[in-house]
Amino acid sequence: MSKPIALEMKNISKSFGSIQANKNVSLEVYHGEILAILGENGCGKTTLMNMIAGIYFPDEGTVLVDGKEVVISSPKDAFDHKIGMIHQHFKLVDVFTATENIVLGLEGQGKFDLKAAQQQVAEICDRYGFEVDLKKKIYAMAVSEKQTVEIIKVLYRGADILILDEPTAVLTPQETEKLFAVLRRMRDDGKAIIIITHKLHEVLALTDRVTVLRRGEHIGTVNTAETSESELTEMMVGKKIVLNIDRTDALGLPDRIVVDGLNCYDQYGVQVLSDVGFAVRGGEILGVAGIAGSGQKELCETIAGLQSIEKGAILYNKENIIGKSPKEIIEMGISMSFVPEDRLGMGLVGNMDIVDNMMLRSYRKGKSIFLD
Repeated sequence: MSKPIALEMKNISKSFGSIQANKNVSLEVYHGEILAILGENGCGKTTLMNMIAGIYFPDEGTVLVDGKEVVISSPKDAFDHKIGMIHQHFKLVDVFTATENIVLGLEGQGKFDLKAAQQQVAEICDRYGFEVDLKKKIYAMAVSEKQTVEIIKVLYRGADILILDEPTAVLTPQETEKLFAVLRRMRDDGKAIIIITHKLHEVLALTDRVTVLRRGEHIGTVNTAETSESELTEMMVGKKIVLNIDRTDALGLPDRIVVDGLNCYDQYGVQVLSDVGFAVRGGEILGVAGIAGSGQKELCETIAGLQSIEKGAILYNKENIIGKSPKEIIEMGISMSFVPEDRLGMGLVGNMDIVDNMMLRSYRKGKSIFLD
């Protein structure tokens, strides 16, 4: 490849106690290319990239940026070498605007000129085709908008090597296509882009090369144009896998939930659902399609008891559950679960472990203040 190497890792190893996260991993990424780091959950993809981003420090091995050996012991060191990472769970301040988050932490002489900074950010948006309201508060943004702010934030700091951890995990197909278009423009501008993923169809649609990890080890790197889903799957898992899934048709099963004439307004008085009606039958998966902001989020939250509605009905076994809280819905014997798009921010408590998070839904049970 005639393009210059932007980043090279040689024989990188990292352990956490007895767990070997990465073992003698070597790879390189070139300026003007998109490289996918592919592998199953727990194969060491994020750990490897966290060492480039300065979050972890390798036990063994060397890192070279533009052909020069470097030591990256902190995220500041990474930025000094023009490396920026967009994490799967965003690192933003909810009560700040997009622009304030983008410039947060940067040193300046005297009073910071936020207006000039906003103009610079707007130029970056125009250059790569980002669509975001720079004056909008983070708490009012959709997940895709927050991700856009994170990407602009590392570009504003001068990053030439960008690492994206599972960037499409919470995006709709339309939002994914927009992101891919932006990444292609960044690649054409000479940026080196690394994407951590396990979605094969996205790898084939976007990337130039693919590096596959399995159990913390580098299995191989292939050109995307010369590989296939079956070959990549075999490299990931270590054996041939049949990707086809046989599904039997569920016939004659009753309606589980019937939504009838649902009308809902958001906190600003804007109507987000207008006379929505459908039935969800047992034994089926119902898809709700639409571009971002079409009311999908509000629809799910309304059914789960998290949103109040203006009028309409949600029937479970002919009983209307409108106006009931999630706790009351559970007490009715309805086994309904809602997984929000912002899983860490809304669905989990990040500094608590798995067991504590699972107990949160049933902490009221018991005869004393102590829980076994």
